Amino acid sequence: MISPLAYIHPSARIAPGVTVEPFTTIAADVEIGEGSWIGPNVTVMSGARIGQFCQIFPGAVVGAVPQDLKFAGEQTTAVIGDYTVIRECVTVNRGTIDRGETRVGSHCLLMAYVHVAHDCIIGNHCILANTVQVAGHVEIGDYAIIGGSSAVHQFVKIGTHAMISGGSLVRKDVPPYVKAGREPLSYAGANSVGLRRRGFSEESINMVQQLYRTLFLGGFNTHDALAQIEQELPASPERETAVGFVRAATRGIIKGPKRGRPDGGEAE
Repeated sequence: MISPLAYIHPSARIAPGVTVEPFTTIAADVEIGEGSWIGPNVTVMSGARIGQFCQIFPGAVVGAVPQDLKFAGEQTTAVIGDYTVIRECVTVNRGTIDRGETRVGSHCLLMAYVHVAHDCIIGNHCILANTVQVAGHVEIGDYAIIGGSSAVHQFVKIGTHAMISGGSLVRKDVPPYVKAGREPLSYAGANSVGLRRRGFSEESINMVQQLYRTLFLGGFNTHDALAQIEQELPASPERETAVGFVRAATRGIIKGPKRGRPDGGEAE
């Protein structure tokens, strides 16, 4: 159902079964997949590509031009995957010439007032809690969870299955499978609860815990820690994902926990 009080540009491509509520604006060069619900007072701007069965709540803006002074009007997109929920007043800007697109995966939840800047790549099944602010060129892996009011610096990478506490300032890369918190942001243990919920075996979780004990608590520099991990731990998808992420980090990774802090040692 498309409300007669909505404005839809004649060239917008709206699939069957899409609902568009009153006072919403849908510009030219927009695609919206089957079964999606576009709530009232939503603005979908040129270059937006919205998947199937998405929900977009009032006040959201998808596909606005980047807040990047180098942007010169190039044709770029903002892509939203299937079954993703975009809550009130979320903004997702389209890409620049760097990547050509901003991409939010499928089955994601972007809570109220989240901002996703140009050229970000957000994986599938991610949760960004209220007022998370993500600067340009950030990459977030599948199943990552970012706590409310966190701010992510441009070009940072956050690994798959990572969990970041609310109010965090994320200035460095966060490896896969970890919890991160405190200020400055640091390692707070393996995300063991999240991994169990997602079907990881106890053997895999124990391996992840041992891997990060070696990396963050073993007293090695990063190069030697990775060598130790590859020597002592059996090959597995989790080991290769974590080691590959740390080796490829361009901003450096978060620090280990401070020794002798009042709340004790590593959290699991």
